[in-house]
Amino acid sequence: MTNRFAIGAARIFDGEAWHEDAALIVADGLVEGIVRRDAVPTGIAVADGGGIVAPGFIDLQVNGGGGLMLNDKPDVDTLDIICKAQMPFGTTAVLPTLITDSREITRSTLAAGAEAARRKMPGFLGLHLEGPHLSLARKGAHDPNLIRPMDADDEAALIATREAMPVLLTTVATESVTADQVRALADAGVVVSLGHTDTSYRTAKQYAEVGATMATHLFNAMSQIGNREPGLAGAAVNIATLSAGLIADGVHVDPATMTIALRAKNGPARIFLVTDAMATIGTDLKSFQLNGRTIKRENGRLTLEDGTLAGADLDMISAVRFIHEKIGLELGEAIRMASLYPAEAVKQDHRLGRLRKGFAANVVQLTDTLNVSGVWIDGNRVFAA
Repeated sequence: MTNRFAIGAARIFDGEAWHEDAALIVADGLVEGIVRRDAVPTGIAVADGGGIVAPGFIDLQVNGGGGLMLNDKPDVDTLDIICKAQMPFGTTAVLPTLITDSREITRSTLAAGAEAARRKMPGFLGLHLEGPHLSLARKGAHDPNLIRPMDADDEAALIATREAMPVLLTTVATESVTADQVRALADAGVVVSLGHTDTSYRTAKQYAEVGATMATHLFNAMSQIGNREPGLAGAAVNIATLSAGLIADGVHVDPATMTIALRAKNGPARIFLVTDAMATIGTDLKSFQLNGRTIKRENGRLTLEDGTLAGADLDMISAVRFIHEKIGLELGEAIRMASLYPAEAVKQDHRLGRLRKGFAANVVQLTDTLNVSGVWIDGNRVFAA
C-alpha cells in the first residue's frame, strides 16, 4: 500500500526554481512531484505549515553533536546521536567525521559506519576521516602525536570499507599521502579532499589531476593565496574540478574573503557549506574533551587552551542564514550551498539535493524568518518545531 501525502507551503524551492503556493507530493519516501496547493489530489493528507519548503541540508563535516564527539565512542549509537543532533537544524544527510586519532579508533569508526549503513540509519550518508594523514605545519587542533603518513594498511582499509556505505570521504595532506595513493583511493570510489596541508598550488593541481576532488574547510589549515604562490586556497578557487567546504560562521573566514572566493570560484565544482560541528550542537555544554585536551565554548567560538580554533559552534540553518543575510546571496543559492552543491561534491546529486521526481523525500520546512519548523527524511517526519 502506497504511503502518500503532501507538504504544503507558501513557497517551495526544488533546488533550481521557486514554486509559489504549492505542495510537495511524497510517495513511499520519494518525491512524486510539485503541484499547486489547490491541486493536491483528493484523499491525500496535507502537512501544511506555510513558509518555505526546500531540499534537506547535507553536511559533509560533522565531528559531533548531542554532547558526544565521534572520537569519544566510535560506535553505531554515537553515529545515531550525531545524526539526530543535526536534524532540528534542517540537516537530513550527514557525514560523521573522525578527527585524527589512533589506528584502533579509526578501525572502530570504519566498522561502525559500515554497520550504520547496513541498518539504513536515518540521516547517515557515510563517513569523513579528517586525518590522521595530515601536515604538522597545518595541524590546527589535530593532535600532532597522532598525525602520520598513510601506509599500505591505511589505504587498504579505506578501499575495503568504501563499498559498505554511500560515501567515504577522507581529508589528506600532500605531505603525508602520495599521488599514487590518492589515485588508488579515487579509483576505488573514495572521495579525496586536500586539507591541513602547506602544499603548493602546483602540487595541489597534480593531486587534483590524479583524483582529489575537494578542499577541506576553505582558507582554514591550508596554504594561503600569495602574490607568487596561490597555495591550496588558490587551487580550491581556481581549479575547476575542486569543490570546497566553507565554514560560514564569521569566525573561521572573514565575510569579505568569503565574498571574494564565491565570486572567483571557477566551476563546475562549487563552494558548499559545512558546519565542522562539535559535541556542543544541540546542548548547552561549555567545554568538552578531544584526545585528552579541553576545548572551550565561548562567544560562538570553540578553542583549545592556547586559543587555536577547534571545530565550530555552528549548525547548518545558521550557516544558510549567514550566507543569505550577511554575504547577500539569493536565498535559493544559499540553500543550494547547503544541499545540491554538497550532493554534487560526493556524487549523490542523482538522489539528493533536489525536490525532483524519484529523489529521496529529504525535506526541510522553514519559517519566513528562516527558522526550521519541520524536517523529513525519506518521507518520515523526524523533527517538528
